[in-house]
Amino acid sequence: MRNLLRRSFSGIIFVLIFISAILFSKESYLVLITVFGFLSVWEFIRMIKLKNYISYVFFAAVIFLVLSKPDSLATVGILAVTIISSIFLIYQLFTKIEIKFSTTSTKLAVTIRYVIFSMCFLVLLPFYENSFHPELMISILSIIWVNDSFAFLVGKNFGKNKLFPSVSPKKTIEGFIGGLVFSLVAAIFISKFNLDFSMLNWLVISIIVSVIGTIGDLVESKFKRQAKIKDSGNIMPGHGGILDRLDSLLFAAPFVYLYINFII
Repeated sequence: MRNLLRRSFSGIIFVLIFISAILFSKESYLVLITVFGFLSVWEFIRMIKLKNYISYVFFAAVIFLVLSKPDSLATVGILAVTIISSIFLIYQLFTKIEIKFSTTSTKLAVTIRYVIFSMCFLVLLPFYENSFHPELMISILSIIWVNDSFAFLVGKNFGKNKLFPSVSPKKTIEGFIGGLVFSLVAAIFISKFNLDFSMLNWLVISIIVSVIGTIGDLVESKFKRQAKIKDSGNIMPGHGGILDRLDSLLFAAPFVYLYINFII
């Protein structure tokens, strides 16, 4: 009970900070996501025991590039690399192939593709048609938080069948379905107020967020299991690190960005 209260409190603080930054200005949103990005890079390179500072420099350079030229071929190239890399991580997850970190260059490459490039599209998500749309980001966040909350609640109360026990023994199929169903309900509700996209498009976005986000959670769990650690950090009581809190959103962000900017 005590751990649940601590988890709930830190989660509420996280949500309030996130939403406040989005609503205040695009600059405050960019500052917050950049801070989250540096913390996520720090947690991940500690997890894989990468002992250099190149990742931080690369992160700053890439963020500057995509913000200054969001419609450039470079951004499209980064998106393509990120999507392909994510699909490969999904393949390694379901085939139960261990992710190798045999050299420093391999560790750096995984850090760039998994954390840094994905973070770029979390930065770019609310920028649609050359303007900042805070309501778009809040809508996407609402869907992923509804999915996570109801996956936890349904799984805790009705879960009997394990979803992926070799990586995350607490996740259940019932919890996954519950999260998906309620995220679809949230998408229908959002479509009534957020008219940027049709109801169908919001439903597709909710499916991407729910399915890809859950897989992203499992991918990060696999990294932690290989590193023999429970959490990526301890900055958020009851949740672990920033990467633990962002893993679903971070993994889903490039796919949502692809759908919104190249398919709709």
